[in-house]
Amino acid sequence: MATDIVKVGRALVSVSDKTGLADLAKALAEHGIEVLSTGGTAAALSAAGVPVTDVSQITGFPEMLDGRVKTLHPRIHGGLLAIRSDPAHQAAMLANDIAPIDLLIVNLYPFEATLKRGAPFEEKIENIDIGGPAMIRGAAKNHDDVAVVVDVADYGALLNEFARNDGGTSLAFRRRMAQKAYARTAVYDAAISNWLAGETGEEAPKWRAFGGVSHESFGALRYGENPHQSAALYLTADARPGVATARQVQGKALSYNNINDTDAAYELVAEFDPAAGAAAAIIKHANPCGVATGATLLEAYEKALATDPVSAFGGIVAVNRRLDAAAARKIVEIFTEVIIAPDADDEALAIIGAKKNLRLMIADALPDPRARTVTIRSVASGLLVQDRDSGVLIEADLKIVTRRAPTPAEMADLRMAWRVAKHVKSNAIVYVKDGATAGIGAGQMSRVDSARVAARKAEDAAKAAGWPEPRTRGSAVASDAFFPFADGLLSAIEAGATSVIQPGGSLRDAEVIAAADGAGIAMVFTGMRHFRH
Repeated sequence: MATDIVKVGRALVSVSDKTGLADLAKALAEHGIEVLSTGGTAAALSAAGVPVTDVSQITGFPEMLDGRVKTLHPRIHGGLLAIRSDPAHQAAMLANDIAPIDLLIVNLYPFEATLKRGAPFEEKIENIDIGGPAMIRGAAKNHDDVAVVVDVADYGALLNEFARNDGGTSLAFRRRMAQKAYARTAVYDAAISNWLAGETGEEAPKWRAFGGVSHESFGALRYGENPHQSAALYLTADARPGVATARQVQGKALSYNNINDTDAAYELVAEFDPAAGAAAAIIKHANPCGVATGATLLEAYEKALATDPVSAFGGIVAVNRRLDAAAARKIVEIFTEVIIAPDADDEALAIIGAKKNLRLMIADALPDPRARTVTIRSVASGLLVQDRDSGVLIEADLKIVTRRAPTPAEMADLRMAWRVAKHVKSNAIVYVKDGATAGIGAGQMSRVDSARVAARKAEDAAKAAGWPEPRTRGSAVASDAFFPFADGLLSAIEAGATSVIQPGGSLRDAEVIAAADGAGIAMVFTGMRHFRH
């Protein structure tokens, strides 16, 4: 039976992140704990005036193979793994001159950081820790007798344990730390496995550690999609800019829904190269309610807002350029939950600062919409894993299938409509005119319904703005998948669309093309679908 309080007589400390190390080691010394260490950690402890025994003095072997071998020895692992209450284990320790190690403090070689900064292949390999994970797993397995700490953030909790238990640790603490230890090694191995999977080029390896997430997190969220659901955000080792990696400048804590919607908004606005023009996207419930480009962020935002000003209330705003004062002043005129941008100038920060609850996220960069990464979704007893939809229009693949070709202005709007449709839940219909969405139909079970919903939104926007007609008149329209019948296309034509972009590939393509020719509109096939569920 496990002992509750275990007095710590001997600790092994070996850390890459030396934050708080000197203060921790001094506290260990004050409690009369013998400190073992390795390499750079031992040097740092000695420099801080803390008595330390080098592991090589225990093993009888020097560090070798450029530091690859130093703790892989029975006198280390035996000290961690021996069951103190087992007479046979006690005898083996005595016979082999193995002393117990009651506390292990280890953090691993910084593989994830090496990965994020794009280090060369060999440098990544050398930052794969071997001895550290082995010791962590051994100590965690034997947590009845051994405490293991893998996170600098837990140093304070360890010292509190010492204060409460006269230099000892409680079973509850050791068990909690063991759970964190296994989570850390799982994350570490997952990062390595997923990196190597990408390096091999194998599209669907049989074993891949998709479950691994970083030990660094925003922590628990207030709740999930609804108040009765608990939730948390965990970070992966990916370096993709977005809400999870962005710096929150101000505002209330992000909610589960805020994070989901902000991610959708930033991924969408990243489709638009900031060098080619400003872009703004307004998202509500993970679907865009307005997207536009312009010469300035102010122009882009105003055009996006005009698409559906009712739905924009309480939405998420993403921009593709440094947020400036003019755009910030306009955005804060209506209630907005989150703004995310690559950067913001001082005047914009001051304007938004007056709205204390408004969250402002600075992401430093835009994600690459063409980068090959994966998305993961859970299902009962499994994970659905797929490549992120990084598909883009390739001019050579576009096929004009109607008698009339799109005009240059229509083609520009078709391209934009297609990029937006990629980020709209299926069935998706997106009308665009003059570089701004005119109507968006999302998530309907029928493509006809999506076309009608989008057209109705455009009619409502026209009435609100006092326009003589909805902006779907003379618009370009995108469908995320083919029209299975001509009825969906006819609804778009009825709304005023004069050009269409869609994947093609229906058994009734000829019927749909004939309907387009009959109405005198232009239609382009992409050969690519953008379902989004």
